[in-house]
Amino acid sequence: MYVSMKEMLNKANNEFYAVMAINCFNLETARTVIRAAEKENAPIIINLYQDHLLNHCDSQLMTPIVKMLANRAEIKVALNFDHGKDVLLLKKAIDDGFSSVMVDASRFGLAGNIAMTKEIVDYAFPKGVSVEGEIGCIGSTEQAEFTEGSMYSDPDDAVTFAQKTGIDALAISIGSSHGNYPQGMIPEFDFERLKYIKKRTQMPLVLHGGSGSGEKNILTAVKEGINKINVGCDFMNANLNAVKSRLQQDANINYYDLVDQVEKDSIELVRYYIRLSGSSNKK
Repeated sequence: MYVSMKEMLNKANNEFYAVMAINCFNLETARTVIRAAEKENAPIIINLYQDHLLNHCDSQLMTPIVKMLANRAEIKVALNFDHGKDVLLLKKAIDDGFSSVMVDASRFGLAGNIAMTKEIVDYAFPKGVSVEGEIGCIGSTEQAEFTEGSMYSDPDDAVTFAQKTGIDALAISIGSSHGNYPQGMIPEFDFERLKYIKKRTQMPLVLHGGSGSGEKNILTAVKEGINKINVGCDFMNANLNAVKSRLQQDANINYYDLVDQVEKDSIELVRYYIRLSGSSNKK
């Protein structure tokens, strides 16, 4: 069933679990994620990152694909524009049929963030599309700019931002970063900040940069109020490792058989995160 994030995240907020949002960029990755969610009887969010939409696919192409996969499934599936930084692209995704969008406007400061996010809320809500906003900034391991200090979400700003924009879900920064962490590194989460923001907003909260965050961090984050967890790198790594493994076993494998096997091999990583999030059997 094709739905917006609003319904599934409100349910997760009320029942104290999180929904996984997995970054995809084509038919095969989206199908893998939905199949994994079906095996876990769990709701799922297909994330499409802005750079992927610009360089590997587009919203007009991906929407009917995900819609068809969702409507063939017996679980709830949302399609979310992840880290939308361009107003025109966000509105195009809404017009093309995305069920949800995430506005990335923290770089504009609180006032600018509120203004851009509210513009998208006013455009999306009449069309039944849910909106996620972000307060604070998430670091990037690729640039060795890990989340720290002033990048963390300010609780007062979080409350003001949520109230003035009317968003459905709030992404906060508590210590995770985008990308692959150096080997052996596990980020340190600021759970007191998370608990305080949850207490003051009482709304669905989102953790970006879930890949490599560690089981303990994920489990505690869910316990303390995270209701959506974004994972991209770990899923892409699972696909890449599956390709390497299959080619080592049979370097002459047919391409279509390779793709089919990679889908099957990558399902388990998604199922692992679904179980960590507590959303199994919450369809």
